[in-house]
Amino acid sequence: MTAHVHSEVLVGREADLAQLRDALKRARSAEPSTVLVGGEAGVGKTRLVEEFCRTLAGEPVRVLCGQCLELGEEGLPFAPFAAAVRELVRAEGTAVLDGREREFARLLPELGPPPEPGDARRGLLFESVGALLERIGSDRPVVLIIEDLHWADRATRDLIGFLVRSARVPQLLLIGTYRTDELQRGHPLRAFLAELDRVRGVQRHEVDRLDRDGTAELLTQLLGVEPTDRTVDSVNERAQGNPFFIEQFASAGDPGCSDIPTSLRDLLLSRVDQLSEPAQQVLRVAAVGGTQFGHELLARVAGLGEAALESELRAIVAAQLIVFDPDGGYEFRHALVREAVHDDLLPGEHARLHGRYAEAIEAEPHLVPTGRVPTELAHHWHAARDHPRALVAAKRAADAAGGSFAFGEQARLLDRMLELWADVPEAESLLEMNHLDLLEEAALVAIDAGDHKRALSLTRAALCDLDGEASPMRAARLLLRRAKLLRNEGKSDGRAECVEAHRLLGLAPHGADRVRLLADLAHVYSSVDGEQASLIAQEAVAAASAEADLAATVAAEVAHGEVCAGRLPPEEALLTIMAAAERARAAGDWSSLMHALVAISDTLYALGRYEESAAAAAEGVPHADRVGVSRTTGVFLRANHAEALIALGRWDEADTRLAEAARHDPPGRLALPWVRQRAWLRLARGQDGAEPLVRQATAWLSKTFLQAENRLYLLDLRILQALRSGDLREAAEVARAAVAEPGVVEQPRYSWPLLATVARVAVDVGDPALATAVAEAAARVPCRHPAERGFAAQVRAELSGGVELWHHAVEAWRADGHRYELAVALLGLAEAQAADRGAAAETLDEVSAVAEELGAGPLLAAADALGRRLGVRASVAVVVPGVEALTAREREVLRLVAEGLSNSRIAASLYISPKTASVHVSRIIAKLQVTNRGEAAAAAHRLGMLTD
Repeated sequence: MTAHVHSEVLVGREADLAQLRDALKRARSAEPSTVLVGGEAGVGKTRLVEEFCRTLAGEPVRVLCGQCLELGEEGLPFAPFAAAVRELVRAEGTAVLDGREREFARLLPELGPPPEPGDARRGLLFESVGALLERIGSDRPVVLIIEDLHWADRATRDLIGFLVRSARVPQLLLIGTYRTDELQRGHPLRAFLAELDRVRGVQRHEVDRLDRDGTAELLTQLLGVEPTDRTVDSVNERAQGNPFFIEQFASAGDPGCSDIPTSLRDLLLSRVDQLSEPAQQVLRVAAVGGTQFGHELLARVAGLGEAALESELRAIVAAQLIVFDPDGGYEFRHALVREAVHDDLLPGEHARLHGRYAEAIEAEPHLVPTGRVPTELAHHWHAARDHPRALVAAKRAADAAGGSFAFGEQARLLDRMLELWADVPEAESLLEMNHLDLLEEAALVAIDAGDHKRALSLTRAALCDLDGEASPMRAARLLLRRAKLLRNEGKSDGRAECVEAHRLLGLAPHGADRVRLLADLAHVYSSVDGEQASLIAQEAVAAASAEADLAATVAAEVAHGEVCAGRLPPEEALLTIMAAAERARAAGDWSSLMHALVAISDTLYALGRYEESAAAAAEGVPHADRVGVSRTTGVFLRANHAEALIALGRWDEADTRLAEAARHDPPGRLALPWVRQRAWLRLARGQDGAEPLVRQATAWLSKTFLQAENRLYLLDLRILQALRSGDLREAAEVARAAVAEPGVVEQPRYSWPLLATVARVAVDVGDPALATAVAEAAARVPCRHPAERGFAAQVRAELSGGVELWHHAVEAWRADGHRYELAVALLGLAEAQAADRGAAAETLDEVSAVAEELGAGPLLAAADALGRRLGVRASVAVVVPGVEALTAREREVLRLVAEGLSNSRIAASLYISPKTASVHVSRIIAKLQVTNRGEAAAAAHRLGMLTD
């Protein structure tokens, strides 16, 4: 992995750039404008101004730059103005000074001896600078940039004040940057900024830190690949959106960005070293307390008198290392500072201070916010290496975390307990539970947390310690858990575990727990043996009728409805599941309700009731978040929601839902729903990033076990990727293997899209044998629902051609309502209408309209190519603002984007690097004021930029 120290693409600053552009517009209108850009060190002020200047290339604007020097009040007077004027003289010669060289010699000694000092001469210099800026701005705006105002000397501030308050130069945009974290109390810039705030035309603009999405985008640019969600979360939590810190993590050569780079650690500690030793000691104590800490707790642990503590805290606050938080305590200005200080502690000092924190909190729990006591004690006793106390505190904290559905934190604490168990001989009596209890609880929580590999290891360990015949219920529960985990990792179908679990449940005592296990077993068994799963579901319903337990009854009914959904007519199964969902909703059984809503949204989608499907899935998402299963059931719900939105043509919303699912980083096979849909969406839009997603998804085809439906849609995805890259040989090879899959005739919902894709390949490569195989397979696949009828009509039309068959396909998709598939069928119809150019033009207009609406660049390109081949054009040409700003090279890149090429293929075509291609694409999107490549491609087609 190659990491770049700086990103060539500015990330997350569109609103900031817009502020500067608006200020320039005001300056163009002869209204003097000043923007004071503030922000902490490393947040990207200079990068923002550089990007703003870059966007001015080719415009009639004169840009002058100067920088204040880190020399303080005694520094070089007027340093930034000297640099700006020197730049101007070098470019245009001394004639630009209009005979005032002697006055400007105060700034540029090379012009000759300066005049005698004095207040009058100082005023004359100010007037000369103002007149110079007004003169050179008479024919075009002037942008004067002064960097690092926090280092400005008094003379520089006075000259800036003169220009802003008195000179009021028309067509001048003055941009000043400064560090907000350098403005300690008494800093001269604070009063100066307050004075400027009162002047008309002056605005302050603070550059904020990046959010998580911005951090992810910047990391992608720096690393050259899309980072894992865990890497993004880690860097986002620690760098807290500071671009400089993010760049330092990315350039450290650590793919996981886990350790603070040495250079960054030294930089962070350099400011700490400037404090007195007593203040540094207080800061070390504070760092042990966490990023946020209260005054009283710090006072107890530091052991200083109130006056001494306040004195040292005042110095630390003045150094901008900590700030006041809204709750009346303190907070480290940046989490990385706390981390660096904490990591710099000596081992003995580290343990001693954590122990003192734990003792203080135990003695006075009110010193920390309500609800945080268990977590704080677990953390501090563990860091203090007091194993018995750490074990007990971890148990209490784990219970509290579980009560709040914080399963990730609970799993971490339970793992810590397992590590400590051997070091605490009296562990069983202290916790009032045995080791097997702890193993099983840890495995269950690991599943809830989405860490399935860890759960599999813990479950295996628990089964080894258990006598199944003596504890059949417990053994059945563990076996069922193992079956799910094996399937999720693609290692086995779990059949053996299901069979043994069912046998053991026959030995188990009757009760609500047994009913719930039978219901769960039916659900798992449904993809292995539908007939047996149906029998087990019926057994669960019968067992529930003998129990007065509403939750168990609901679980059995939901399982029965889910199993029946694949074996009964969908309309009939839907009524059963909806009834079960209503009972779960009334009982407040959110877990059962979520499972029911997954099945309901799935069934509604199959019936072509896309709006209802989307609504059902959307209803379940908050419940998944509420009970802490966002990484598991929540991912299925978000994926189902996205799938329905895709069908409805609401692709931006769908992509947002899939991005949410991705952020939860679902483990193993649970990631497939979002990965394959997002990959499909990017392929359909011609966006970069599709290929790695396709690789991530199709890697599952090599697993030992994969459900038939998963195999079918992954094979379809693999063919679509090959077609996108123009590799017809690869597409044909995969298509031949796909049509021979045993599951093709058993999974109509997933078979029909695959067969439609394979039919297209058969025609494209001219393979009669493949076409025959598709026709034979299609004859055996059931065709029951609207989408299936649409794909079936499309397969017939692809293989046989003709206007009539394509009309049937179009009408089938109109009845179903899937926007993209309708446009695909319309494209086929337009090609079949070649003999009737008027009809073909009308059809192509509809294809283009739908493709533009969706942002489906490749489909739009195909429609345009067909139109040119048939000699017809779009009926309306739309002017896109911003196209006149495109350079010749950007127009070349835009043409290739519109043809569906990835950045790597654009780079190869134009003999440039992929990174340069990426920069061109980003600039094109910004100039055209669109949001993605698909919309840019649509703009290119509307503009007729693809003419030969």
